[in-house]
Amino acid sequence: MAALALFAWLLTLAEAEHAGRAYAAYGAVYICASLGWLWVVEGVRPDRWDVLGAVICLAGAALIIYGPRPA
Repeated sequence: MAALALFAWLLTLAEAEHAGRAYAAYGAVYICASLGWLWVVEGVRPDRWDVLGAVICLAGAALIIYGPRPA
């Protein structure tokens, strides 16, 4: 709960036009953290499809954040 509250607070510091991008990055990190939890805490090793999905999510978040935008 503390991490979620911290994220919500940090999101208020972002400019409104960039908040959606920050939230997209959070979603990608959340998916990767969930797979880490699955492996470390629940003892279920993610398979190649889990890892591929996480990589796609991180690539998508990177594209959203760093993609070229018209000035």
